[in-house]
Amino acid sequence: MIKDKKKETVLKGIPASPGIAIGKAMLLDREQYVIPRRSIKEEQVQNEIKRFKDALIQTKNELLEIKKRISEEMGVEHGQIFSAHLLVLEDSMLIEEVMAKLKKDKLSIEYVFQDVLKRYIKVFSEMDDEYLKERISDINDVGKRVLRNLIGAKEDIFSNLKEKVIVIAYDLSPSDTAMMHKKNLIGFATDIGSRTSHTAIMAKSLEIPAVVGLEAMTKSVENGDTIIVDGAHGNVIINPSAKTVKKYEGDKAKFLVLEKHLLELKDLPCQTLDGRKITLSANIEVPEDVASVISHGADGIGLYRTEYFYMNRKDLPSEDEQFKAYSVVAKKVKPHPVIIRTLDLGGDKFLSQFEVPHEMNPFLGWRAIRFCLARPDVFKSQLRAILRASIYGNLKVMYPMISGLAELKQANAILEEVRVSLRKEGVPFDENMEVGAMIEVPSAALTSDILAKEVDFFSIGTNDLIQYSLAVDRVNEKIAYLYEPAHPAVLRLVKNIIDNGHNAGIWVGMCGEMAGDINMALILLGLGLDEFSTSPIAIPEMKRIIRAVEMSKAEEIAREAITLPTGEEVERFASKKLKEIAPELAQEA
Repeated sequence: MIKDKKKETVLKGIPASPGIAIGKAMLLDREQYVIPRRSIKEEQVQNEIKRFKDALIQTKNELLEIKKRISEEMGVEHGQIFSAHLLVLEDSMLIEEVMAKLKKDKLSIEYVFQDVLKRYIKVFSEMDDEYLKERISDINDVGKRVLRNLIGAKEDIFSNLKEKVIVIAYDLSPSDTAMMHKKNLIGFATDIGSRTSHTAIMAKSLEIPAVVGLEAMTKSVENGDTIIVDGAHGNVIINPSAKTVKKYEGDKAKFLVLEKHLLELKDLPCQTLDGRKITLSANIEVPEDVASVISHGADGIGLYRTEYFYMNRKDLPSEDEQFKAYSVVAKKVKPHPVIIRTLDLGGDKFLSQFEVPHEMNPFLGWRAIRFCLARPDVFKSQLRAILRASIYGNLKVMYPMISGLAELKQANAILEEVRVSLRKEGVPFDENMEVGAMIEVPSAALTSDILAKEVDFFSIGTNDLIQYSLAVDRVNEKIAYLYEPAHPAVLRLVKNIIDNGHNAGIWVGMCGEMAGDINMALILLGLGLDEFSTSPIAIPEMKRIIRAVEMSKAEEIAREAITLPTGEEVERFASKKLKEIAPELAQEA
């Protein structure tokens, strides 16, 4: 924890998205209330006071209602618990301090109230009196209620940002990051997470630097602090000196020059020196990402994560809403393909519309294709929308988290039911739309020879494949060192999937984060991967590597890599070969 706010402090985390961001911190606390530091004018003070009084009244009414209900249902003695909460609301010292600070600092009332609240909690926590310490939870609970009423439960605070900020959080949920899309954010830094956590994936989608797994970031920074996020090396510098800022401004300029140079490859074909054509696709979260896909020269979309379309709303998207969204993407990317992954809810992505039970191991639970097969109404609605949109471009569909033949056949059977229904209704769709399976479960990898007979293509989802194969929680920063894409077991599984797919006459792609790992590019190319699908910002680097090597050389590199006994040795070997092929990228890695 920082003792002197002005002292430069360096925290080391996990690099999640490349680039350098220099700006002001905006702290998103564990309760998910974002309170930006917002200045107000003198004439706005009275309105802020009114807002504060209204929020206090609203909170008081809420607490009285809760107290009444608890007293009726559980007894008067239980209802009395909320008397302490009501006393906090009537604390004249707290209210007067908030009013005085508001008038003096001319900042928004929610920011001032939160600041005063934090000071009260800090003072009480340092006292020896146990009774006073117990009041901390009362103050905290009431404070959160007041803040919620001040900011409005439905208010999207990110849309009100007037300046560019770096978001600091314990963690960011998929719905948080979906809400933040392209709204004055220049970087992320979180306490937890890994290279493949949703925060890292979204940061790459937003094309902004990010560092995750910092552990103590939220305790070390305050709103408004100047910070530097170095997404390539995993460093975050809090309150940097002028000398440090100058150094990183220089590094940022170099990064931008390299990025501009790589973008010059945009319209060149993605093929090896000896003419082997490779498909280089992009992963997207939302339709707005298509512009980045095109600007970075992708050969289409290899993974459209449709679950983000379901977030930040109280109802499910209708078939027509989905149809319109998929049609827009298909038209914009045409004639290139768009692979739509069917709904991949579960794990760390849940929606309030579904009554999903708490699970001890959500990543191993009711998620992805398991959820879709259990809710055919939701699944069919999405499949109908995809098929209807297929006439507007080159759409393909794939199922996530297939673990065996029975699931795959069941999913295909539901798809056929939808096709039959559309034919009867006279609704046109692409009768030859390709259907694929994501291979991200070890059981699917090991039986990929069987699964290959039921689909038109495979897409290897390495984020989960590595997690399940190595028994490593991919969002747990404490064991991030065990998450090894270069592990010999992972390479053997990938080789097995590619070989089985090719033997069955289908093409094999990869849409996990490993597909955009420049250190692994030569090995994956040599193993015979037909398609790499990664975040748009990684495409120029991957194209640079593929265009700089002969296929026979890549195959030679892959053959040697797969004989090495440890992931560490594979990484060293891969880094050495990358430096020989594309030295400017190796220096940046």
